[in-house]
Amino acid sequence: MTSATTMSMALEPVHRERLMRLAREVSFEAGTRLFEEGRRADRFWIVRTGTVALDLHVPGRRSAVIETLGHGELIGWSWHFTPYSWHLGGEAASRVRAWECDAEAVRALCAEDADFGRAIAVWVGRVVAQRLHASRIRLLDLYGPYGSGGLA
Repeated sequence: MTSATTMSMALEPVHRERLMRLAREVSFEAGTRLFEEGRRADRFWIVRTGTVALDLHVPGRRSAVIETLGHGELIGWSWHFTPYSWHLGGEAASRVRAWECDAEAVRALCAEDADFGRAIAVWVGRVVAQRLHASRIRLLDLYGPYGSGGLA
């Protein structure tokens, strides 16, 4: 987790407050699937407590856990980009309490308020970059001939 990807560090207070007005509190028991790779991404979450494991379907093998996310982190970025389909799967690794946001409502607010939209786009973009890096390292560790060797 980097400070650039947690909501409290990534969004200015005014944008964070606007986003939180659209959020509702939810909870998930350990083992609950939040979303499945390839399905419609119509919401996202910000973790309050607990952890969520992001996984990638690997044909002929068990799904590979790419990253485990916790407090303050964004769960889901696929809602922000067409065709709004999940690129990974997600499962509660422990009991999770989170804020859930409706993707369509947030996209509408982004379209209505350019400053808010830009702030959300930068935040989500940082998250995407960090997740792609984590995915690369994890897949090298799992399937590369010598693993990543800690090099990035």
